[in-house]
Amino acid sequence: MPRPPLDGLIDDLYYLEGAPPYSRLTLPPTPSALLIVNLGAPFRIRAGAEIETAEYADGCVITMPTRAYEFGYPLPTRSVGVHFKPWGPSSFLPMPAAELCDRPVTLEQVWGRPAVAGLRDRLASAPGPHEMLTLLEQELLRRLSEISGLGLVRHTSGVIAATGGAVAIGDLSAAAGVSGTYLAQRFKELVGVTPKRLARTYRFTATVFGIDPDAPIDWGEVASGAGYFDQAHFGHEFRAFTGLTPTRYLEVRRRFRNEHPGHVLDSWPLPAD
Repeated sequence: MPRPPLDGLIDDLYYLEGAPPYSRLTLPPTPSALLIVNLGAPFRIRAGAEIETAEYADGCVITMPTRAYEFGYPLPTRSVGVHFKPWGPSSFLPMPAAELCDRPVTLEQVWGRPAVAGLRDRLASAPGPHEMLTLLEQELLRRLSEISGLGLVRHTSGVIAATGGAVAIGDLSAAAGVSGTYLAQRFKELVGVTPKRLARTYRFTATVFGIDPDAPIDWGEVASGAGYFDQAHFGHEFRAFTGLTPTRYLEVRRRFRNEHPGHVLDSWPLPAD
């Protein structure tokens, strides 16, 4: 767990090494953001079916996504990274988060080549994972900057998260004493998406995480329980988020469980091979 004040921006820091369960993994959107410092061979990311796959050697920054991403990992892979809260990257970015929405950028584009090269050298020379994560935390503390409107976005996002996205956005702006337009502008600047989009992502994530792939599923019941008007609307939303139909999603999840029982990644990334 990162220490204050990073704990208000970050969910966790992680170290990843070894062979991934699949060379390509699909990561559906969640209410979070990501920073990766790559220490191995380049990895590849495809941010949407209509986007070309791009290669990342030094690492990347991904603000809160609105579509499924495909990650292509080298064998073996080695990196350290940060799982941010939706608004977290804004305190470390030189540009508004909206400029990076569904557009991953290299770490060099964010922090500059000399700084990133120095950080990667220090991380690669560290004696172990604990020391590496400490170095990354120190780098984040050094780069932390004050952001106007962050308190408003954090508080409002907290309400959205606590309700699983089932909240009227108009009520949130009224409770905060600001206009809906102002709230949306601050969210786009600091999160990359509007509060309505953030709520939609929380709602969808909670719905999908509530699905037991090993149990019989009534998709109509799942759709109505998640607040969708009909099953067709839910199916369209499901495909927009995961790139898969609900039936195909279950097949892929079951495949992962059968081929890698008990794997730590089972809950969300999906094999794309």
